[in-house]
Amino acid sequence: MNISEPMTLVTDYLLAGVAAWLAVLLLRNSESHNSRKCWAIAFAALALGAFLGGTWHGFVQNALLWKATVLAVGAASFGMVAGSASATLSGAARRLVLRLALVKLLVYCAWMMLRDDFIFVIIDSGVAFAAVAAFHLWKWNGFLLGGVALSVAAALVQASGLALHAHFNHNDLYHVIQIAAVVLLYRGARRLSDARAPTPAPPAAGGRP
Repeated sequence: MNISEPMTLVTDYLLAGVAAWLAVLLLRNSESHNSRKCWAIAFAALALGAFLGGTWHGFVQNALLWKATVLAVGAASFGMVAGSASATLSGAARRLVLRLALVKLLVYCAWMMLRDDFIFVIIDSGVAFAAVAAFHLWKWNGFLLGGVALSVAAALVQASGLALHAHFNHNDLYHVIQIAAVVLLYRGARRLSDARAPTPAPPAAGGRP
């Protein structure tokens, strides 16, 4: 069987395997926390996207396969934002962000059904990572912030076209860096717990009931 881009296939499949395994681990330890469940869904969607992308690069450059790849990555972005919002916000603020994240996902999916450029995947992921970073700068989570920073670095490498070797191109390097980023994101996600609405303060002594 002829493999058109063997190293890209291998690194994509490796990313898929790592992300899938971390999704399982996180789901097993999610308990009742929707924040962890959403991040587990994000890892699972990323695993699917990486597997489909590797198949596209290695075996079949099919239009429908590519569409499925970019839509899976969009679902991963949604899961990341939803998980971080669930961990840092409560009440109306959380509901608003979740609705906005869903709208973003629907718009992205509609947009990508008519286009194929990977730059739009990068933009959508960038918006999601910016939101995740904002949430966890506010309620600090160093591992998630480190994962975001490394993901941004991976995207810059991919966009730069940097190749370390004739048989190890910018896509391959992107996947390797992204594997390290996913591990950091997992370590941050497993520390999350759902934000709770603040408990109303008791009435002051001597005040009206």
